[in-house]
Amino acid sequence: MRKAFFALFLVLAGCGYDGGYRYECQDPANWEAPECVEPQCKVSGTCTSDIIGFDPNETITEETIVLP
Repeated sequence: MRKAFFALFLVLAGCGYDGGYRYECQDPANWEAPECVEPQCKVSGTCTSDIIGFDPNETITEETIVLP
């Protein structure tokens, strides 16, 4: 059992996850970068609102909250 757990640990450790972001515009430090702001990001589809599903710079009010 111990060998199986150790083997699973090695497999998962070798996956290569480095804690980074897949797209530059996912990183909050880059949200205001020129390549992450419209219209430049619309060409490549990497706008922050496209990647994370909402515009982080938009102020949320009661009218913008949509409940299922």
